[in-house]
Amino acid sequence: MALQTLSLNKSYGGTQGVYRHASRETQTDMTFSVYVPGHREGTKLAAVWYLSGLTCTHANVTEKGEFRSACAEHGLIFIAPDTSPRGEGVPGDPANSYDFGLGAGFYVDATEAPFSRNYRMWSYVTDELPKLVAEHFPVDPGRQSIMGHSMGGHGALTAALRHPGRYRAASAFAPVVAPSRVPWGIKALGGYLGNDKAAWRKHDTVALIEDGARFREFLVDYGDADQFLTEQLRPELLQVACEKAGIPLTLRRQSGYDHSYYFISSFMSDHLHWHAQRLKA
Repeated sequence: MALQTLSLNKSYGGTQGVYRHASRETQTDMTFSVYVPGHREGTKLAAVWYLSGLTCTHANVTEKGEFRSACAEHGLIFIAPDTSPRGEGVPGDPANSYDFGLGAGFYVDATEAPFSRNYRMWSYVTDELPKLVAEHFPVDPGRQSIMGHSMGGHGALTAALRHPGRYRAASAFAPVVAPSRVPWGIKALGGYLGNDKAAWRKHDTVALIEDGARFREFLVDYGDADQFLTEQLRPELLQVACEKAGIPLTLRRQSGYDHSYYFISSFMSDHLHWHAQRLKA
């Protein structure tokens, strides 16, 4: 699979790259970033996948996530995809709102017109992009984990629950844990998947757990000053679901923090240390 290098920068002894390729899933060009720490030639490294939130691209975490120092310390590759297809002819929200359409793919494969042609972010981040990354970067396929923020936290937790053998760890910053029950999710799942609520449950962390999906443990941080906490995030629903299912959950309420990258960057190294412990060979 062809890969175009857009930029390369040395950082903490490793290389931060930004890349573009033509995606078969989204039928568009897709851009993503990969940080590769310094390593001996021929060595395979553990990899952490990071899924971003609403309105974001790969650039938000790449420029503001403050992950490279920890990745260099622990020998972790850090991969950050985009959040939706982009480009001429890609449909967005007719009302131009931020929570649906461009920048808001919600990590599902859309079945509703006109979104079904391009909005195939589930297959993109769980199938196509991992194969591309494995072809071009020194990823150890047996040592991968996943994390995300907000909409991306939703994507990370659902990916872990649906692929429990692929990821050794999963964590999230302020995730949307029950999209079927909150405005962001109801709008996105209805718009992309239609009225079939059974299809929604496959992309809902709490519903997946209720329906029998399991993962070894989760780490979740959220800020008590997050403006979306009460209406959109609902972390208490995840806590109840994990308790009933017997899934170990470390749920941390961080005093004074909001939904921004000031929050994410404050706890990024802590999450990566937690991932690194679980990604050891």
